[in-house]
Amino acid sequence: MTSYFDNAEIAVLQAWRHKLHQCPEISGEEIETAREVVSFLADTKPDKVVTQLGGHGVALVYEGVEAGPTVLLRCELDALQIHEISNLPYRSRNDGKAHMCGHDGHMTMMAAVARHLARHRPARGRAVLLFQPAEETAHGAEAVLADPKFTELTPDHSFAIHNMPGLPLAHVAVAAGQITCASMGLRIELVGKTAHASMPESGISPAGAVARIITTLKTFEAGDAVAPGFRRVTLTSVQMGKPVFGITPGSAEIRMTLRRPESDGMPALVEEVLEMVRAVAAEEHLTLTHSTHNFFRACVNDPEAAAVFESAAARMNLSRATDYVPIRGAEDFGLFGSCSKSALLFIGAGLDRPMVHNPDYDFPDELIPVGAGLFLGVLDQLLGFSQPNAR
Repeated sequence: MTSYFDNAEIAVLQAWRHKLHQCPEISGEEIETAREVVSFLADTKPDKVVTQLGGHGVALVYEGVEAGPTVLLRCELDALQIHEISNLPYRSRNDGKAHMCGHDGHMTMMAAVARHLARHRPARGRAVLLFQPAEETAHGAEAVLADPKFTELTPDHSFAIHNMPGLPLAHVAVAAGQITCASMGLRIELVGKTAHASMPESGISPAGAVARIITTLKTFEAGDAVAPGFRRVTLTSVQMGKPVFGITPGSAEIRMTLRRPESDGMPALVEEVLEMVRAVAAEEHLTLTHSTHNFFRACVNDPEAAAVFESAAARMNLSRATDYVPIRGAEDFGLFGSCSKSALLFIGAGLDRPMVHNPDYDFPDELIPVGAGLFLGVLDQLLGFSQPNAR
C-alpha cells in the first residue's frame, strides 16, 4: 500500500498534517491554510497555480506530456467550529475550531499526490489538484464551479475521498449510483412577547410551541436505510429566552437538518415541515420567520468513475465494504457530477475511532499513503505517468 512513498517521505507528510491540525480555519476563513498549501507544494513545480478560487480555494495543475483528459482530484481546506478535546501534542491552537472531520488528512493525501507528480508528470492530459474551501457549509463547491477561473479547469473526471470512522481501517466503500443523501438546514424563529416571570399571562411565550414542534418533528422521519422514501429531520439547536430567572421568553430559534436521498425532493420536505410549524405558530399567536441554509446536493457516482476507483482499490488489495453506501451523511462534492464524471469513495478510519464531528476525533496518519495511493491509481488509469524528467 505504500509503494509510492518511502518512510522518510511519509514522516514529512505526517508532520505537515499535524501542522495543519494545529492551525484550523473554518469555512470562508481559510486564508492561511491556502497559503500554507501553496508554500508547502511550491517545490512540486505545478504548471499552474490558481488561488482565490471560489473564495480561498487553490488549484494546482500538472500538465501531461501529450494531449488527453482533465482529471480533478479534490480535498477540503476548512475545519469545524468545535472545541477539540484531546491531549495530542499537535492539538488545535485555535480555540473553538478544529479539524474534526479529517480535512487536514485529506489535504495531506493530496499533498502526497502532488509530491509524486513532481517526479512523474502525467503522460497525457492534466491533473488538477483542488483544495476546496467551505465544504462544511455546502457553499464551497458551488462557489468554485461558479468562479470564472474554473472554466479553464473544467474536468472530464472528478474524484474525492472521505475518511469514515465505523469502517475498518483502510477498507473502502465505493459504488455506482447513490452514495450520499441530500441535506438542508432549516432555521425557524418564533416571536411573541416577553413578560415578568411573576405575570407570564401578560406575555406570549414560545415555550409551548417549541415543545410541540420538537415532538412533531419525529413524525417526519421515515426509514433507517437510505432508499426511496427515506427522510430524516434532526433537531440541531434550540435557543429560547435569556439565562435569567425573572423574565419569561419572548422569542425562540429552532434549527434542524432535513435529509432525503434525492436533491430535487428537498423543497417538498421543507414545505411539509413549514406547514406544520406555521399551524403551531398561528395557534400559539406567534410570528414566524424562517430561512434555509447549507443545501448539500446528493452525491451520485458515475458508473465509469466508480469503476476507476474500484480498480485502484483492487490494485492495492484493499478490502471492500460492500454494504456501507449509500450513507445518510451529505457532502458538497455531489455538484462536481454536474460538470464531469465524478465519484466519491469512503475509506475506513477504524472501528474504534470517534466519529467525525466529535470533539475527540483525529484523522489516522496511516491513511495518508493509502488515500494518496488510491488517487494515484486513478491518475495512472486515466492519464498514465511519464518517466522522471520526461518534460
